[in-house]
Amino acid sequence: MAIIYRAELDPGKQDVITTWLASQSWSQVSAGDAIELVGAFRFDDPAGEVGLETHIVRRADGRILQVPLTYRGAPLEGAEQHLVAEMEHSVLGHRWVYDATGDPVYAAALASTILRGRAGADQFLDVDGTLVPLPSTVVVHGFGDPDTAEPVVTTARPATEDTPDGGAVVIISTDGPTLAIYLTPRPAHGDEGQLTGRWDGLGDSVLLAGIV
Repeated sequence: MAIIYRAELDPGKQDVITTWLASQSWSQVSAGDAIELVGAFRFDDPAGEVGLETHIVRRADGRILQVPLTYRGAPLEGAEQHLVAEMEHSVLGHRWVYDATGDPVYAAALASTILRGRAGADQFLDVDGTLVPLPSTVVVHGFGDPDTAEPVVTTARPATEDTPDGGAVVIISTDGPTLAIYLTPRPAHGDEGQLTGRWDGLGDSVLLAGIV
């Protein structure tokens, strides 16, 4: 379960994402380019400490990009190269925002979602202490077996590679399964070991991630 607060963010998520994409050569986004936030989905951190949110964005030319982020209340030791930004959250305080592909908590949640055939986290808005269900703007589904044992993942070592279609994929080596994150999603076939996603206006589902 993911709890969303009515909060002021400084800087805002769109500013954080746009600035970070402009620093990534794979994104083909330049400073000042317009980026549309299409939607987002979340995973659960069993410890309840780390926010795990993946944004789906659209470039000015219409191409879709996937931007996984984690939000932490303290710096992630040894992950300075994965720090995207720091922000002030009016409810939770100072937050450190990381490229999730370098965050072991994200890798563990993604592996579990795929291997055990789970969906994204249910989301709720905190309204004066009352949790109000929020509709999902991006629906994701892992193609795996619910009886599979929970994967143990405590490390994440990402490497970005170009793909033949002009896109990019991050291969995350872990102490458990190796994961692929398709930063530029591709058509999905719903095969075992995949995470697919869909949103309003998309049509067919797309492939977001998989077990390599």
